[in-house]
Amino acid sequence: MASIMDGERQFHIKAKKGEVGRYVILPGDPGRVPKIAGLLDNAVQIAQNREYNLYTGELDGVKVSVCSTGIGGPSAAIAVEELVKCGADTFIRVGTSGGIKLDVIGGDLCIASAAVRSEGTSQEYLPDGYPAAADFEVVSALHDAAEKLCDGTFGNNFHVGVVHSKDSFYGEVEPENSAVPKKILEAWDGYRACGCLTSEMECAAVFSVGLLRNARCGAVLTAIWNVERSKQGLPDNITEDSSRAIKCAVEAIRLLIKRDK
Repeated sequence: MASIMDGERQFHIKAKKGEVGRYVILPGDPGRVPKIAGLLDNAVQIAQNREYNLYTGELDGVKVSVCSTGIGGPSAAIAVEELVKCGADTFIRVGTSGGIKLDVIGGDLCIASAAVRSEGTSQEYLPDGYPAAADFEVVSALHDAAEKLCDGTFGNNFHVGVVHSKDSFYGEVEPENSAVPKKILEAWDGYRACGCLTSEMECAAVFSVGLLRNARCGAVLTAIWNVERSKQGLPDNITEDSSRAIKCAVEAIRLLIKRDK
């Protein structure tokens, strides 16, 4: 029986085996892909379809790809699924987030050791109660890269810990406009009390697919501001500059390439 999945190229990302590296950097924004690919050697665009913009180049002579995922868990999960089918097994998400823990300042890097599964995609990959955990080797490489890139000053620090993944951006920034504000705010208070670093929309899905497909996954997120610091009138930065997170991901891939040899 014929199927839409029968083609040589993957249905969504439009890539095939041989065109994707073992190591993949996953930004959300398709427009950020050429910027990241510019840090690779001999990078060329493989395909662009919907939210998926895919380039492949080299780092230290090893094939590395960059593929955007769009916004949210469903499209991120599709990207990881299809990239795995093309031969990838190591993924680093690069994204932006809103800080929760008061220690996190706008501009800081947040390296995810695990993600709160406050979204829907992971529910179709992992059993209830099973954590969406990042791979230790990837987290370790990101930590080592961030240590060299961050000087510890205000807005130029890094943190390692649990992040929050959600489906609704406006549920975070405007919970009072939801039909269930009490539910959202009570959950948020719990995450804050437990030291959750920051909130974003893709890590839980990426990590969940990785766990099921035996792929190593991690993430480095730029905190573009801290919603809790804003609520309390504390000093903060607001930034849209993700260049340090991108450099962190690239350097972490270099470390993984070296350590995997």
